This record gives sequence, structure tokens and C-alpha cells, in this order.
Amino acid sequence: MSIACCCPVLECVYCLACARWAWQKCLYTAGHESEHWGLATVEEFEPVPRLCRLILAVYEDDLHNPLWAPPGGYGINPDWVFLRRNDQETEGRAPPYMIYLDHENADIVFAVRGLNLAKESDYAVLLDNKLGQTKFDGGYVHNGLLKAAEWVFDAECEVLRELLKKNPSYTLTFAGHSLGAGLVALLVMVAVQNRSKLGITERNRFRCYAIAPARCMSLNLAVRYADVINSVVLQDDFLPRTTTALEDVFKSLFCLPCLLCLMCLKDTCTMEEKMLKDPRRLYAPGRLYHIVERRPCRIGRFPPVVRTAVPVDGRFEHMVLSCNATSDHAIIWIERESQRALDLMVEKDGVMRVPAKQKMVRHVSLAREHSEEHKAALQRAVALDIPQAFSPSTYGTFHEMEGAGSSGGSSERGF
Repeated sequence: MSIACCCPVLECVYCLACARWAWQKCLYTAGHESEHWGLATVEEFEPVPRLCRLILAVYEDDLHNPLWAPPGGYGINPDWVFLRRNDQETEGRAPPYMIYLDHENADIVFAVRGLNLAKESDYAVLLDNKLGQTKFDGGYVHNGLLKAAEWVFDAECEVLRELLKKNPSYTLTFAGHSLGAGLVALLVMVAVQNRSKLGITERNRFRCYAIAPARCMSLNLAVRYADVINSVVLQDDFLPRTTTALEDVFKSLFCLPCLLCLMCLKDTCTMEEKMLKDPRRLYAPGRLYHIVERRPCRIGRFPPVVRTAVPVDGRFEHMVLSCNATSDHAIIWIERESQRALDLMVEKDGVMRVPAKQKMVRHVSLAREHSEEHKAALQRAVALDIPQAFSPSTYGTFHEMEGAGSSGGSSERGF
């Protein structure tokens, strides 16, 4: 009799949990995540649409006769493409990529395209993400993406070294979308840990732009490498918010209600403090740029606004119930909206009329502001007791902190 009486109580508890979860999800919009972040400037956001077009160019077979060029073209010189690798040349170990010498911006760009839905090898890389399987530089990373990044680094290390030697004033920029975004995020970490192999001593010569990335590294690494890695997310994009293992998501496609029920209970019952202190939980990497173009209870798109921060908590932790969750992941839309956002910034800021000397001063000021924000994020990570988080005040400089952090992680992978 007592057991029978408990059944309605359990049903009520379950229904209330589901109702609370559904209510929160219906009221939750992507704009809430970044509403307290600062606005991005023209100087820091200028490379994003240009790199998006470069990533799109990787899909072309012949850049002299492009088939899928966005409005206005790719804006690149096909003769400056130094190297290209297709699926056959990568042997399925990594997505296709190319190296482009951007002489106009004094930049060596390593661009990697996103997931090919027709390639099983791409799924094999993305779904190889057993939690806690791979440790790197004092934190945890996505296993399949790290193996792909290590393979790419070994394959192209000598090429990059020669290019950097011939162009000593150029920066080395890694850019990728979706699967490629996660790969370049880990690739730049591998490169930073092995600067001597590339003939580079300065950490600030490395840059990475991860467009719509998968969650690929633990929180301590995501914050620590925020001075190098920049993640760009368009509004409601689902992938940077997907906390469930991707392997489980794909396996649950034929039983989606079961997955939704589990996510419902998990989101309702898991405390944020517990999530932050889970050393194996993966996050979107580095500094975050959030392009917001839709508002709650409004129809249509508004002029896009770009917000940026190095958050410790609130790094796209919740899925957004939106019909645009998948379309916002498309590189074509991200390129279009990022260019619109940049045009609006330029129009508002009047940066094109700023003298060259004043532009240089603004670049120096921006770098100082980013450095201070990065230090503050590292200190907050320590204050929140994030596993393996290091305070900059303990080691004095980022270089000393990097050496202290890498002593316990990278050696496990043979680097």
C-alpha cells in the first residue's frame, strides 16, 4: 500500500522538474548569456569575417574558378595559397586544410574546414571524446581532436618553420569552423607547447580563431589560453552549448525523447558549482565573441552586436530552444553576420578616418585591456576553486605560469 501511495508522489516530482526545466528553457534566450559582457572593437573583430571567407575557400577545388564564393568573393589571392591538403592526403586523420600567405596583413593563416557529413572519418574524429581519456598541459581535452591536431602538427611542422623563418615579422594564425575549430584550438596549444620546433620564442605571435567550436578543453585550459584562442559564436548555435557527449547524441537520434528526459533531469538537478569543479567537463575555448542579432519576443533579425569576454562561469552552459540553433552553426551565416557587424562597427566608430599613429595607440591599449581581463579571469578561476587553475600573481608572468602548468601535462603526450 505504501509503495502504491509513493508512485503518484514520484510522478508529481518528475512532472514538476520537467515543468520547471521547460519554463526556464522557454524564458531563456542566447542574449542573456552575454548581456553583461563588453562590446567588441573594430580592431579585435576585424579578422573574423576575413578568416571565415578563407575557411570557406578550403571547400573550393579551384580558387581561380570558384563555385561557392560568397557575395563579394573570397577576397584572397589564389597565388598566395602555399599548400592544400584534401581528404586523400590527410588519410582521414584530419579535415582538409590549406596554408595561405596573407601578405596584406603580414599573416600566415592555417585554415581548416568543418565537418563533412558524408565522411565517416570526420565523425570518427568528432565522436572520439571519452571524458577523462586524454590529459594535456594540466587539463583535459577532446581525445579525437587532440590526436588529429598532433598528426597535423607533425605533418606540417617543417613547412610552418620555413615560412616563419622566411617571414620573421608575420604572425601565425590558425582558423577553423566546427570540427576544424576544435582542431585548430588544440593545434595552437600543441604549437605553443612546441615553439622551439617552429623557431618561435614569442607566445604573442600565435593566434587562433575557432568559429562555432565544439567543446574541446577543460575550464582551466579554456581560460589559460584565452590570450591566444578566440571563439566566435553566432546567437543560438547548438555546438558550443552541447554538454552531452556527442557520441551519445548521435546514438540517441532514434530515441530523442529519452535523451530530452535525461537532459531535463540533469539540467534541473545539477548545481553550477558542481559543474565548475568537474575537471573533465569540456568547454568552448579561449576568449568568447558572441554575435547577437535576435531579441526575445521579437520577430526578425536586428543589427548584429558583438559582445566579448573571458568568462569563467557562464560559458554557454545551457542549450537554447530555438529554431535557429542549427542554422546559426553554418559558416555561411556566420560570415555574413560577422561582416554586417563589422560594417556597423566601422560606420559607428569611424575607424577608417583614424590616423595610422592613433590606430597603433589603440592596438596597444586594446592589448593591455585584454591582458588585464585575462589576468582577472585567471584570478576568478582560482577564487572559484577551478581544478588546476593558476593565479598570475603566484607566478608573476604568463610565461612563468605556462611553464608551471605545462610541466605536468604535455609530457604525457610525448611533447
